[in-house]
Amino acid sequence: MPTLIRLIITLLFLAGLVYAGMFVLVAFVEPRPKEVTIRIPARELLNESAPALPGGTAPAEPPSLVTPAPPVDVPAATGPAANIPVE
Repeated sequence: MPTLIRLIITLLFLAGLVYAGMFVLVAFVEPRPKEVTIRIPARELLNESAPALPGGTAPAEPPSLVTPAPPVDVPAATGPAANIPVE
Protein backbone atom coordinates (compact mmCIF):
# COMPACT_ATOMS: atom_id res chain seq x y z
CA MET A 1 0.00 0.00 0.00
CA PRO A 2 2.79 2.51 0.69
CA THR A 3 4.07 1.99 -2.87
CA LEU A 4 0.65 2.86 -4.28
CA ILE A 5 0.43 6.00 -2.12
CA ARG A 6 3.94 7.02 -3.21
CA LEU A 7 2.93 6.55 -6.88
CA ILE A 8 -0.25 8.61 -6.44
CA ILE A 9 1.64 11.39 -4.65
CA THR A 10 4.30 11.43 -7.39
CA LEU A 11 1.66 11.63 -10.12
CA LEU A 12 -0.16 14.41 -8.28
CA PHE A 13 3.11 16.30 -7.89
CA LEU A 14 3.85 16.00 -11.63
CA ALA A 15 0.31 17.11 -12.49
CA GLY A 16 0.79 20.11 -10.19
CA LEU A 17 4.02 21.01 -11.99
CA VAL A 18 2.25 20.87 -15.35
CA TYR A 19 -0.62 22.98 -14.01
CA ALA A 20 1.82 25.51 -12.53
CA GLY A 21 3.68 25.70 -15.86
CA MET A 22 0.45 26.39 -17.73
CA PHE A 23 -0.50 29.07 -15.20
CA VAL A 24 2.89 30.77 -15.57
CA LEU A 25 2.54 30.76 -19.38
CA VAL A 26 -0.94 32.27 -19.19
CA ALA A 27 0.01 34.89 -16.64
CA PHE A 28 3.36 36.10 -18.00
CA VAL A 29 3.47 35.48 -21.78
CA GLU A 30 1.74 37.92 -24.13
CA PRO A 31 1.25 36.79 -27.72
CA ARG A 32 2.54 39.19 -30.36
CA PRO A 33 0.09 39.70 -33.22
CA LYS A 34 1.66 39.74 -36.65
CA GLU A 35 0.44 40.17 -40.20
CA VAL A 36 0.23 37.01 -42.30
CA THR A 37 0.25 37.15 -46.11
CA ILE A 38 -0.72 34.16 -48.22
CA ARG A 39 -0.15 34.40 -51.97
CA ILE A 40 -2.89 32.88 -54.13
CA PRO A 41 -1.97 32.33 -57.79
CA ALA A 42 -4.28 34.01 -60.31
CA ARG A 43 -5.07 30.67 -61.98
CA GLU A 44 -6.75 29.51 -58.77
CA LEU A 45 -8.86 32.65 -58.64
CA LEU A 46 -9.98 32.40 -62.27
CA ASN A 47 -10.61 28.65 -62.40
CA GLU A 48 -13.12 27.96 -59.65
CA SER A 49 -14.12 24.48 -60.82
CA ALA A 50 -10.93 22.63 -59.87
CA PRO A 51 -7.96 23.63 -57.72
CA ALA A 52 -4.56 23.57 -59.39
CA LEU A 53 -2.22 20.83 -58.28
CA PRO A 54 1.57 21.08 -58.21
CA GLY A 55 1.72 18.36 -60.91
CA GLY A 56 -0.11 20.63 -63.34
CA THR A 57 -3.12 18.43 -64.06
CA ALA A 58 -6.59 19.09 -62.78
CA PRO A 59 -8.13 16.26 -60.73
CA ALA A 60 -11.04 14.26 -62.07
CA GLU A 61 -14.47 14.84 -60.58
CA PRO A 62 -14.46 13.10 -57.15
CA PRO A 63 -16.96 10.28 -56.77
CA SER A 64 -19.98 11.00 -54.64
CA LEU A 65 -19.71 9.43 -51.20
CA VAL A 66 -23.46 9.59 -50.60
CA THR A 67 -25.67 7.28 -52.59
CA PRO A 68 -29.36 8.12 -52.85
CA ALA A 69 -31.67 5.79 -50.96
CA PRO A 70 -34.15 3.76 -52.98
CA PRO A 71 -37.77 4.96 -52.82
CA VAL A 72 -39.84 3.39 -50.08
CA ASP A 73 -43.57 2.74 -50.32
CA VAL A 74 -45.24 4.16 -47.22
CA PRO A 75 -48.60 2.61 -46.37
CA ALA A 76 -51.53 4.94 -45.72
CA ALA A 77 -52.08 5.87 -42.09
CA THR A 78 -54.83 4.06 -40.25
CA GLY A 79 -56.31 4.53 -36.81
CA PRO A 80 -56.82 7.73 -34.82
CA ALA A 81 -53.80 9.49 -36.30
CA ALA A 82 -55.24 9.19 -39.82
CA ASN A 83 -57.75 11.98 -39.10
CA ILE A 84 -55.12 14.62 -38.16
CA PRO A 85 -54.78 17.15 -41.00
CA VAL A 86 -51.29 17.71 -42.37
CA GLU A 87 -50.33 21.30 -43.05
